[in-house]
Amino acid sequence: MANTDKTDNKDLFASYTEDSIRSLDWREHIRLRPGMYIGKLGDGSSMDDGIYILLKEVADNCIDEHTMGFGKQIDMKVTEHNVTIRDFGRGIPLGKVVDVVSKINTGAKYDSKAFQKSVGLNGVGTKAVNALSSYFRVQSVRDGRMKVAEFERGVLIKEHKESATTEANGTLVTFTPDETVFKNYRYIPEFLENQIWNYCFLNAGLTVSFNGKKYLSKNGLLDLLQRKTNEEDLRYPIIHLKGEDIEIAITHENQYGEEYYSFVNGQHTTQGGTHLAAFREAFVKTVRDFYKKDYDATDIRASICAAISVRVQEPVFESQTKTKLGSLVVYEGGPSVKAFVLDFMSKHLDDFLHRNPAVADAMKKRIEQSERERKELAGIKKLANERAKKANLHNRKLRDCRIHLNDEFSGKDKAEQEARRLDTMIFITEGDSASGSITKSRNVETQAVFSLRGKPLNSFGLTKKIVYENEEFNLLQHALNIEEGLEGLRYNNIVIATDADVDGMHIRLLLLTFFLQFFPDLVKNGHVYILETPLFRVRNKQQTIYCYSEEEKQKAVKKLGNKPEITRFKGLGEISPDEFGRFIGDDIKIEPIILSKDIHIQKLLEYYMGKNTQTRQEFIINNLRHEKDLVEEAN
Repeated sequence: MANTDKTDNKDLFASYTEDSIRSLDWREHIRLRPGMYIGKLGDGSSMDDGIYILLKEVADNCIDEHTMGFGKQIDMKVTEHNVTIRDFGRGIPLGKVVDVVSKINTGAKYDSKAFQKSVGLNGVGTKAVNALSSYFRVQSVRDGRMKVAEFERGVLIKEHKESATTEANGTLVTFTPDETVFKNYRYIPEFLENQIWNYCFLNAGLTVSFNGKKYLSKNGLLDLLQRKTNEEDLRYPIIHLKGEDIEIAITHENQYGEEYYSFVNGQHTTQGGTHLAAFREAFVKTVRDFYKKDYDATDIRASICAAISVRVQEPVFESQTKTKLGSLVVYEGGPSVKAFVLDFMSKHLDDFLHRNPAVADAMKKRIEQSERERKELAGIKKLANERAKKANLHNRKLRDCRIHLNDEFSGKDKAEQEARRLDTMIFITEGDSASGSITKSRNVETQAVFSLRGKPLNSFGLTKKIVYENEEFNLLQHALNIEEGLEGLRYNNIVIATDADVDGMHIRLLLLTFFLQFFPDLVKNGHVYILETPLFRVRNKQQTIYCYSEEEKQKAVKKLGNKPEITRFKGLGEISPDEFGRFIGDDIKIEPIILSKDIHIQKLLEYYMGKNTQTRQEFIINNLRHEKDLVEEAN
């Protein structure tokens, strides 16, 4: 055996020559390692999937033009597979149009005079869009002259000559994401609308025309929080504070959890960073100083809903997708982000509370209510945590994945680390057969499985005490690591995987009730999904077609002809592990749980999960995806 090893090593050594070393050009590198540039790929079912990052990279340039004082409107048109974005800024200098979108580390943002506090500083954004698009077209108009260039997968296919034009100054980009990279993708309108609203909230006075509909915000983050909350749930009117390079909006609600929306230079930093950490710390300190009482930090922040936006010079993000800020200073020679935020809060929030005693009193009552609730739960939580350890969670309930632990990322590039973290997924399922099929067919690197024992408890109207007293809920929150909030969330994607029958629909509703009742920020931040699995398999000797609806089944039967074999999958456990691997792999179909701005969570839960059982039954029955003769009693 030893001799064999030596021989193998010699062969490897001999094969490692100058010919083994090669350099990738910019286009090849982006296409080979897209995750380093745009995070996870995905099919558009998640708001942080790559197709939205592509759109954002182009739109960010338009926003930067507006921020510098050029152009008050941005036009966007998004169809099923095509995106067109037009700004009315200065336009790319005509002689550099091709270079700006196809030469790495090329751009005006290295010149701080041209773009003082922009988002894209490393000259990568539009190059990544170009390289990852099957078709990419850029047009620039400057002072009556126009330049156009067209690309396919980053390769220049046509460079038009400069020509005269009567169009207004600005840049127009059209692109089609490459289907060989983004498989079976589609843009979800709600996600696009959310992106567009964020642009408007952060750039008061900017008009964005999206597929013909105009979006405009006059009050910035105040409008954002009003859109994200229900007025009747607020404990006091939204506090809105603005200063140079900083804007903050704060309120407390009745629901559990902490909810934050953080931004840097107009970029939605979904993973927070130094500015959000500074805000959370500064809010606690300012409140303690104002009330002259050493409240527990968790009581002060419990049920908070807040937004913070800062503008800094040359921000340093922890990855190309710019989801987490790592900057240390606001501007060269200036204060750290932490000191900047703390100083602003200690002055302006303190002044506001002194001038508005009714708001200060309402905030104090909310904090003290959280304090009482925390103390009531203290003993129960300790016992529940001990029970969770004794239950041997990882052997009995959870089949974990390998890469979510921090030590798995040691020594890895931060961009790769972030991309892999975004891929982590946990399936919540019920029954041994279903969990067995998923466990055997999953990707063990990124996918975990949590097995429920029977139907979960209907938690509507119950207090958080039940989360610790109910073994299933307690073990589930430990598996997700969400007891102290979303910062420790171990899986970016939480997928409810239940049978497509009445019982399965009922379990979905019970799990959604649990999340919305006690961890609403999980849903609001786009972490919760429903797994779509086929209802039918239609096949003959030459071809197999999996169908997700009765309509798809009829089309498959017609296509295959000659009376093909038709199998109806009544439950997940009936799908073999080999087949199941198709449905939770690259072609996985998951539907995001999206809460529109008009949804009132408590009213929604009361309607579907309260005493109105007949209405709930009708909802379950009407939302089944196969024949009504399979319907059974839901309760």
